[in-house]
Amino acid sequence: MNIVAFGTSTSQNSINQKLATYVAGELGDHQVRILDLNDYEMPIYSIDRQQNGFPEQAQAFLDEIKAADGIVVSLAEHNLNFSTAFKNVLDWVSRIDMQFLAGKKMLVLSTSPGGFGGGNVMEIGLKYFGFAKGEVVAHYSLPSFQDNFQEGVIVNEDIQAIVAEKIDVFLNSLVNTEASVA
Repeated sequence: MNIVAFGTSTSQNSINQKLATYVAGELGDHQVRILDLNDYEMPIYSIDRQQNGFPEQAQAFLDEIKAADGIVVSLAEHNLNFSTAFKNVLDWVSRIDMQFLAGKKMLVLSTSPGGFGGGNVMEIGLKYFGFAKGEVVAHYSLPSFQDNFQEGVIVNEDIQAIVAEKIDVFLNSLVNTEASVA
């Protein structure tokens, strides 16, 4: 299986990138490519800019998504919504292909320093990913990141078990899809 994983913040210390990277490391023998949203920086979307064509970065991000069987995304919450950088990527990519997530199995995560774990952006993400025809097979908002994730791992055993279960659901959905295609 070919899987892409990424956090949706451009911060060098993104807790969502750390969570996505941790989960990527738990995916076993599958081919996993960790994306960095900083590699897809482009002008702010507008219909006027679109008339001049699409940025290379938008097509490059779309190509990564299209090549993947599964997607692990950890949503950063900025003012109860997507980060501006991620929203901009979505705006450009969706103009190239509105249903760019069609046929993609998704594990959607979020985390934040607070107890709600990015739950607001999770609600928005679940709705948006369905609109783009992605199939969210599992999702989880990890609360209180600094308390529950240290030195690259989830330290709270209960949360670690929940995340492991979500990973299993995600991987099983990929295996079941591959088996039905074969």
